[in-house]
Amino acid sequence: MVEFDLPTVFNEEFMALIPRQRFVINQMMAEGSVQNYSLSLDRSRLWAVMASENEFTLMEEISRFPLIDFMVPHISRLMFHNSSSDVMEFSLN
Repeated sequence: MVEFDLPTVFNEEFMALIPRQRFVINQMMAEGSVQNYSLSLDRSRLWAVMASENEFTLMEEISRFPLIDFMVPHISRLMFHNSSSDVMEFSLN
């Protein structure tokens, strides 16, 4: 799992990259490299559960994020990750 610290202020460059970030995340979810992707309500942190062979390939995958220059990643290796498709859908508003 990767936890990302986000900037406290989103400048114009950051805001302009959000649509591209969402597009890339959707692609990576379709590929299976990103399994879950969540943003805190206060927009200070992002979490991504990702599948990777090792930390090097994980860092390569993270480097695909258009917003990576604005985020500080913290990697935690998971023993397992349970998920259910019956979980409530979160609102992005």
